[in-house]
Amino acid sequence: MKIVAVCGMGIGTSVLLKMNAEKVLSKLGIDADVEAADLGVAKGAAQTAQIVLTSEELATELGEVPARVIIIDNFFDTDEITAKLTEAIQ
Repeated sequence: MKIVAVCGMGIGTSVLLKMNAEKVLSKLGIDADVEAADLGVAKGAAQTAQIVLTSEELATELGEVPARVIIIDNFFDTDEITAKLTEAIQ
């Protein structure tokens, strides 16, 4: 499974979201490749990903992609990430 964590620059909050998503996936026992990306890179990466994690604002800018886009309100909240990833993967 490929997951793309997206923020505006691809070097700050997306890396934090990537790390928290990897932590959650590890606890859930799910094997996935999570990459951090800026919006421009994410538009291409999302073409082969199953899931995109991002904010509501950037989800709108991302546009139509074949991946499931999950809006994360708080990139620090692993409980939120766990709940939304669990729902998406089931």
